Amino acid sequence: MKFSEMPYKRPDPEELKAELQGWTQRLKAAKSYEEARAVFLEKQEKEKHPETMATLAYIRQSIDTRDAFYNEEKDFWDDFGPEIEEYEQEWKEAMLISPFRKDFEAEYSDLLFLNIEIARKTFSPAIIEDMQRENELVDAYDNLIASAQIPFEGGVYTLSQLEPFQDDPDDGRRLAAWKAKGQWYKDNQPQLDRIYDDLVRVRDAMGRKLGYDGYTQLGYYNMERNCWTKEDIEKFREAVQKYVVPLADSIMRAQAQRNGMPYPLSFADSSLMFRSGNPRPVGTPDDILAQGRKFYDELSPETSEFFRTMLEEELMDVLSTEGKMGGGYCNTLEYYERPFIFANFNGTQGDVEVVTHEAGHAFAYWLNRKRIPTQYADPTAEACEVHSMSMEFFGWKNTEGFFGSDARKFKYSHLAGALLFLPYGTMVDHFQHIVYAHPELTPEQRHAEWKKLLGIYQPWLKLDGEIPFFSDGEGWQRQIHIYECPFYYIDYCLAQTVALQFWAMIQQDPDDAWQHYMAYTRQGGSRTFVDLLKHAGLRTPFDEECLKGVCKAAKTWLDEFDLTGIE
Repeated sequence: MKFSEMPYKRPDPEELKAELQGWTQRLKAAKSYEEARAVFLEKQEKEKHPETMATLAYIRQSIDTRDAFYNEEKDFWDDFGPEIEEYEQEWKEAMLISPFRKDFEAEYSDLLFLNIEIARKTFSPAIIEDMQRENELVDAYDNLIASAQIPFEGGVYTLSQLEPFQDDPDDGRRLAAWKAKGQWYKDNQPQLDRIYDDLVRVRDAMGRKLGYDGYTQLGYYNMERNCWTKEDIEKFREAVQKYVVPLADSIMRAQAQRNGMPYPLSFADSSLMFRSGNPRPVGTPDDILAQGRKFYDELSPETSEFFRTMLEEELMDVLSTEGKMGGGYCNTLEYYERPFIFANFNGTQGDVEVVTHEAGHAFAYWLNRKRIPTQYADPTAEACEVHSMSMEFFGWKNTEGFFGSDARKFKYSHLAGALLFLPYGTMVDHFQHIVYAHPELTPEQRHAEWKKLLGIYQPWLKLDGEIPFFSDGEGWQRQIHIYECPFYYIDYCLAQTVALQFWAMIQQDPDDAWQHYMAYTRQGGSRTFVDLLKHAGLRTPFDEECLKGVCKAAKTWLDEFDLTGIE
């Protein structure tokens, strides 16, 4: 069935509540493990339909945020989700106290109950209205970003559509594009400030109502942190500053010298990797998807079947259109056992990275779509991002097909970009720890904190006010995750560190690297992040030697890479 043919119908909320209550009572009344297991499996199967309805509403609303019907349906799910969670928590409590818990653990492992215990720490009926308010505020941010209409060179562009101009090789045009985008954010800053102020307050209130000292601990539980702590991230942060920031700074100094630009670089100049222009994919969006099919056909039988299904069933919406939500994501339609990819192609190398990154997520779900329990189809977020960020490096196998004459440019900029991302992503997470430790900060004080962090994590950037918003140290407000998913962003950094391990393995033996990737991915979410790595023969990013090692290997490769003939 094609995505457009998947029917949507809002379920009856009272029927869903009654059904969930019924499962809970039957679990409590079970006289044997066989009875308890039957209820557990019935719930697993029947919940797929309403969950898929919620996902369909979300996807279709994000494709066109002006669609009145799906706006109303998303509002329904935003309100209903916190309501049904009260009943879901009763089920979880029944699981925890079940006399057959050890039988469940024997069949499905104790991770099932570890995650249930964490989930129990994220909810109380006292925060239902706060959860609904949080959803409203996130929607307000998404809709504001999607509504952007930016005048530029006689045309009008969305934020995503403007991005190709932001790394244009013409200095004047590139700077003008950055100023135009910065001005849009500046013009809308009162609304951006208000939304975030309200989000911080409501999240802080939820944390305190649940007995925590603010939001941070709740944020960690919401992200299902089940094998590492805030202290682990503080150590990781130190390693990034020690090993990655100096390497990233050397990359940017080389870029400034190569392009004949003063150091430190302006935001506009930092975005131009090569004087002649950044790598661009070859052809139309359809051409890029066709190259994606070629890549996945050649990679493995499993990836070939997966990507051909994605194309045949129209499980991707990748064009950047008016009214479309920004960014990209992969979601799952569990009733149909299908993933879905949402993106905003804009003619940059990011288009190819969507075909590898988001498809990496989708392929991992595809491999594990029939897992029982369904929770084991996907691991926690940092583990999921390994699937995607590592697949980007396997995509080098088809670099010439994707980029043509820009293939060498892409390999250099992709590896350099991966290293440059680590300080930025770590900074995003560091910033959020500051914000939620001090919810009383004013918007001006938050901007000042971000500006301080820029000096630590991105010292190659010039902060002089030339470009509105960005040069004023306010650019955190363009990072969707800060508004939508607190404490998510560090997951990308942990995953990037693992992905760089895969990159190093690919340079030595691509087939062996793929075997390690499949060994990692086939586990789904059946283990914690640290255990997934261990069972696939990979090092944890919490080991300082891991970052030290990948930085050393990457520096050697970049220093020795032949840029002859590339201007």
